[in-house]
Amino acid sequence: VMDNKDSETEIHPLKNEDVKVQENHENSVERRVGNKQSSRLSRLSRWRTAAFFISLFLCLTVVFAFSFIIPCPERPVSERTWFRNYDNAVAYRFLAIEDVNKDKVQDVIFVFKASNGSSSFNRSCLDEGLPSPCAFIAAVSGTNGSVLWERPAAEEVEWMECGIKQLGGAQAPGCLVVGKPVSLTAVDLQTGEVQWKQSSDFGANYTVVTPLSAIPDVDSDGVQDLIIFIATEDKIKTFIHSGKNGKQIGSAGSLTTDGNARSIRLVLKPASHYFLFYTANSLYGYSLKDLYSAATGMEMKLPSLEPNPQWEKNIDRATHRLPLLSSGDIRYLAKIPGGSGENILIVKAEMAMLINGQNLQTLWTLNVSRIVSEPLLGYYKPDVLGIILESEIGPNRKKVMIVEAGSGAVQWDLKLNSRADSPGPATLSTADHRSTFLFWGEYQIPGNETRSKAALQKLYLFHPSYTNVLLELRNSTDQIIAFNATLFERSRHACYVLLRGPQPTQEPGFVSLMKRKLKEDVSESRVIWLSQVAVDSEQYIRDRLYRMRFHSR
Repeated sequence: VMDNKDSETEIHPLKNEDVKVQENHENSVERRVGNKQSSRLSRLSRWRTAAFFISLFLCLTVVFAFSFIIPCPERPVSERTWFRNYDNAVAYRFLAIEDVNKDKVQDVIFVFKASNGSSSFNRSCLDEGLPSPCAFIAAVSGTNGSVLWERPAAEEVEWMECGIKQLGGAQAPGCLVVGKPVSLTAVDLQTGEVQWKQSSDFGANYTVVTPLSAIPDVDSDGVQDLIIFIATEDKIKTFIHSGKNGKQIGSAGSLTTDGNARSIRLVLKPASHYFLFYTANSLYGYSLKDLYSAATGMEMKLPSLEPNPQWEKNIDRATHRLPLLSSGDIRYLAKIPGGSGENILIVKAEMAMLINGQNLQTLWTLNVSRIVSEPLLGYYKPDVLGIILESEIGPNRKKVMIVEAGSGAVQWDLKLNSRADSPGPATLSTADHRSTFLFWGEYQIPGNETRSKAALQKLYLFHPSYTNVLLELRNSTDQIIAFNATLFERSRHACYVLLRGPQPTQEPGFVSLMKRKLKEDVSESRVIWLSQVAVDSEQYIRDRLYRMRFHSR
């Protein structure tokens, strides 16, 4: 083979040179192409590197701006305990919890009577053309107890309802004040300014049937309206007022009852509004359509408010009584949420019964003695609704019961010494889908009860995770006018509020409003074992309940 190549070279020397030149040319072309491609790749790589670092720089700039330059919204720092005190004053039994200044912390609205307000606002009764002393409405910050706003409202306050939406056409909810002499005043919840004020004629010797109610817009001004019931002996007068300007719509309607009445409002499916009035011996039912017709003489042309056919069958058209339910000494009516709508709890002198709100059939009955406070809702089992009942079982004695709403079974009960003016119970929802229960009284070891002396006012905490444990939180010797417990922030900051001092029928004196964080009392509480078996140490119980988390339902 080698010989053949050498001979070929010798025979064609010029041809061999051409081949070498061609090969050298092709190699140079390939090198130039390769150099161009590598140059392009190099430039592309530099662009990619620059883009990466620019993106990284922008990300770091954004993080730096949000971390250090743009301030985060500050969460208000709430004081654990605060007081708001007034000298030479009396207080009313109204205590509303609302977020007045929109800082996501609940605030307290209450009513007191004095010659002058607090030094923060320095407003007097004469500033509003009222005789001195007069009733003041005050909104107090839930964070530190400072006065957000305060204003004279009326000579006397018959009733106050807060949280009414669209009142006066405002975006924020408002408070409606029923004053004496008869006046209706709409107050802006955020500023305390009067939205409107109207005089009315309720007649002589009247009583406001509470609570007040907002109803769908019946005068077509785009704002929901108000219905007010006034009891005079065996009559109930119905007044409908515009929620926008307070003017009366139509004239007063008149309903006949067999004694002093109280009321509750039911919304039945589909969207039928009924008002139930109950006296000691009778229960009356009126649809909102009937009440509107009685007050205005016109038919309400709102399809969504048509009467419920099942209810209309059970209501006596002449008297408006509900014969099936009008028997016995009726003490309380309460609305209880059910699977198909609102049910009705009827508490009589010796019995409680739950009625299906749709077909008026009895769901269960429970033997109880005289109820001493309004029924309250809570959760003994996770997500299983319960009803708290306090019944009198003897002189200065009461029994606290937690009853399952679905079956009427008693889940837990406790006997306490109690005073006639003892505040009602309160509940707070916890993160384990149950409730913390707060109630007043005086616990004594069974067998050592003393009933002759007046019972002390002690506040107790109970949680279903420890069925045999009570925490004694505080002991109060003052007259308690109003008591409430709530979460001052969403799912946190569980507190209770106490309003203490003389009432309007008593001589003026020292009035005190207090907010206290529940954990402060839990850490200093006294552990009471309801049975002789102590499962854990007392400090472990305190620590466990101190760490308990809450939940806004």
